[in-house]
Order: sequence, then structure tokens, then C-alpha cells
Amino acid sequence: MAQSSLQQEINDQFLDVISRLESKQMFQSDWDIAAFAVFFIFIGLVLLLVLLVLIRCCCCCCCDEKPRRHKVGHENLGMEP
Repeated sequence: MAQSSLQQEINDQFLDVISRLESKQMFQSDWDIAAFAVFFIFIGLVLLLVLLVLIRCCCCCCCDEKPRRHKVGHENLGMEP
């Protein structure tokens, strides 16, 4: 019984999308427009972060140099082996 109701709900959603495409009116309310904007802002930020990671990882100038470590404080020579 739950399977048939789920199938009917999916079918209703599919028919709703098809009718919106046919009428060329995708956004029927302000909430649709807001959800669409939030979705694309989220996707844009994810793509921007992926691009920044790729730039950071694939940059030739940052991979050639080894990071220089500066010692802070005094060395405890008693801890040397």
C-alpha cells in the first residue's frame, strides 16, 4: 500500500514538472524563486571552493618550495638522544 502511494506521489510530481515545462512558467510563487536562488547560490559556492582547492593543490609555485619552520623558544638539549 505504501509502495503504491509513493509511486502515485512520484507520478504526480513528474506530471507537475511536465505541466510547468509546457506552460513555460517554472516559478509559480515567490517561494519557488527563493528556493531556486538559494540552490544556485549553494551550487556556486561549492564550485568556487572546489576551484580554490584545485588552484591550491595544482599551483606549481607552491609545490616547489618547502615550508620554512621557525623555532620558537629555547631548545632543550637534554631531550636530544
